[in-house]
Amino acid sequence: MSHILISVAWPYANGPRHIGHVAGFGVPSDVFARYMRMKGHDVLMVSGTDEHGTPILVEAEKEGVSAQELANRYNRVIAKDLCDLGLSYDLFTRTTTGNHEHVVQELFKQCLKNGYIYKDKQQVAISPSTGRTLPDRYIEGECPICHDPGARGDQCDNCGNELDPIDLINPVSKINGETPRFEETEHYFLDLPALADANVAWLNTREGWRTNVINFSLGLFKEVKPRAITRDIDWGIPVPVDGWIDNPNKKLYVWFDAVIGYLSASIEWARRQGDPELWRRWWNDPQTPGYYFMGKDNITFHSQIWPSEILAYNGQGSKGGEVGELGPLNLPEQVVASEFMTMEGKKFSSSRGIVIYVKDILERYPVDAVRYYISVAGPENSDANFTWEEFVRHNNEELAASWGNLVNRVATLIHKNFGAIPELVDAQMTNQDHELLEETAAAFYTVGNFIEMQRQKAALGEAMRIVGEINKYISATEPWKIKDNPERLGTVLHVAAQAVSDANTLLAPFLPHAAQRVFEALGGTGVFSPLPHIEEVEDLDKPGFTYPIITGEYKLGETVHAWAREPLVPGTAVAKPSPIFAKIPTEAVQEELERFEQELAARKAKEQARFEAEKSKLAQ
Repeated sequence: MSHILISVAWPYANGPRHIGHVAGFGVPSDVFARYMRMKGHDVLMVSGTDEHGTPILVEAEKEGVSAQELANRYNRVIAKDLCDLGLSYDLFTRTTTGNHEHVVQELFKQCLKNGYIYKDKQQVAISPSTGRTLPDRYIEGECPICHDPGARGDQCDNCGNELDPIDLINPVSKINGETPRFEETEHYFLDLPALADANVAWLNTREGWRTNVINFSLGLFKEVKPRAITRDIDWGIPVPVDGWIDNPNKKLYVWFDAVIGYLSASIEWARRQGDPELWRRWWNDPQTPGYYFMGKDNITFHSQIWPSEILAYNGQGSKGGEVGELGPLNLPEQVVASEFMTMEGKKFSSSRGIVIYVKDILERYPVDAVRYYISVAGPENSDANFTWEEFVRHNNEELAASWGNLVNRVATLIHKNFGAIPELVDAQMTNQDHELLEETAAAFYTVGNFIEMQRQKAALGEAMRIVGEINKYISATEPWKIKDNPERLGTVLHVAAQAVSDANTLLAPFLPHAAQRVFEALGGTGVFSPLPHIEEVEDLDKPGFTYPIITGEYKLGETVHAWAREPLVPGTAVAKPSPIFAKIPTEAVQEELERFEQELAARKAKEQARFEAEKSKLAQ
């Protein structure tokens, strides 16, 4: 057994999350975590809501609430959505905890002590109408390198280069369309050039990364520059330096603090377990791998910024240094970044109404239908397009007709003819029976190997191929026609049930809710596929501050199954089954498309009215 850290990208708490988000960080991380636990590994899966930075302030001002109130609201919304999706976090927390602030400040102070953080001046973008600093990602303009018109103030997605807002040609604010002014202010910088050699050396040792991820990561160091890690803002973590700590208008950059959340969440989890040092098993042991899951727009922060922070804390850059009190921290084993998912051919955009919120789709459709579609058609290695037609087709043809119908047929035949799992009579076994059981047994290695290589589409495809083979076996043996040989009938149905049980285990990481029902359909009792739950907790360091966390008990036990065949026990009662999956009416496709167009039109009208109001204010 090994310890395995699974770090999942932190959803930003300025609104609910949509399907494009969870297709990148959510479902893939959970599939991997569930599989690794079934393999017997001690997994720690952590994340939380990212709650600092100017976008929170902008949204809070728009809604007439405080930044903390807005973060509190969306923290709850996001936690519920991710819990309902079945994401098996050991701890899903938030970045406005006292624990997180302490850990972030500890990293900052040690990096500063080691010489990798220094003070300098920088031109920053200011909103002329509000006097507030504009966040890099809220400024758009023409890329000075590839001249793409949609570059952001921190990065151009078209060419992948890092940028500063002042680099953009004809920059404008995404908030109200005004042209920002630039002022020179004092900030602390992370000395990325002093950490570049160590960072690149580490990247060159990586194996098994997706090609686009490793190539993009190495490309970040072609012209690396120091990066400001403080902002002129009143919402964020105080800068732990004399003269700055009490300054209400200077805070740490949200991206400097957010990636430290993987570590602070692990520490919070350990403290909540009653063993404050327990987290070290996942962070200080160099043999413990850490896997980071996200969308491709976050690669920079996980293969350059976060590793540089770790190297600086460990004193492993060109300036040397000492390790801080948290001990030598592990660099990521893998950065698992997915591509983008579009919506009916359009880029997801909450502000433009091109969106399917997690809450909305789960209210209308089964959770595992959503997880299945994300897994089978998601943006694993290339951009993918969510279409309602394909969502319905995959559910109806594959989940309902192929898998769900198979489970129902086998359970019904067993219930009708025996009422329990029948005996397997060796003398009645044929080559066909042996071949099927050998094939389902071999699939544990094949499917598991694909998951370990971060090829989840291939893994799911192989699992569903096994489902197809079991269906062929049922059609070929025709158990409903075996009337005069109960031993042969029992053997066929035992083989079929065992194969279905094997397939259910193969599918469990992808379809945890359905896996529990399939297990019960074959007479299983107890917890086969554990699910997360939400607990209301009090902050460990700020009395009276409460919030929801996602947590759960997922370790292998007497009933939580391993990644292996679990032999069925003859005599186990099998009741009349209920359908595992239902078909979605084909009319749902047109209904969803019409709903999408109506919501898009309404959002456009609302945004246009807001934009006109902003222009009117500026004119006055």
